[in-house]
Amino acid sequence: MSVYDNISSTAKLIGNPVRMTMLIALLDGRALPAGELASMAGISPQTASAHLAKLMEGSLIVLKKSGKHRYYMLTSSKVAEAVEAIAILSPPSQVKSLKESTEKKALYAGRTCYGHLAGEIGIKLTQALIHLGYVKDLKDGCLLTENGLEWMKHFGINPSRKMDNTVIPYHVDWTARKFHIAGPFALAITNRLLELGWIKHGKVHRSIQITDLGHSEITKEFGFDPLS
Repeated sequence: MSVYDNISSTAKLIGNPVRMTMLIALLDGRALPAGELASMAGISPQTASAHLAKLMEGSLIVLKKSGKHRYYMLTSSKVAEAVEAIAILSPPSQVKSLKESTEKKALYAGRTCYGHLAGEIGIKLTQALIHLGYVKDLKDGCLLTENGLEWMKHFGINPSRKMDNTVIPYHVDWTARKFHIAGPFALAITNRLLELGWIKHGKVHRSIQITDLGHSEITKEFGFDPLS
């Protein structure tokens, strides 16, 4: 018996390949049905139910009901951060098929992490916001500036109290080993870009694609080519 048994039990839950696949699938913050999670993990619905029950017992996921439908999602962004932290410590994935190569390229280029942009597009956006003076780099996070506040209003984002004088967290991107912004501010920008039609959800789960309109508009708005 050890005082660290609680940590070990959570590590065992996350460390299982099937359960890790499910958690990664839920990283974008959206709720998914058990059948879809089973398909992604390559297991039967019955086996998926057993794994999902264990993740719920460990408080890593929660069940959301909508009528007769049942959906699962991460308990909080803290779970997403823990999974991302493990990914950062892990060696690069080895591609074994054309399908895996396609998925890897799509996720590295752009994806969502608990709703906000990650991958190359998330990193470039973060660097652009700093360069434009909309946020001030604090090394371990950033702070919204007065110019940034005015830009948000112009861009169609209503600032919330969560963004006012609150440090915007950085996440170290597990694919590029560089940081991107996270939290409510990053989520608001991502939602606005989706609303404008400048980005869209790709065919690969969690992936984000730049639309033709977005290619030109993002370049004009933020000063960088999102596809370069």
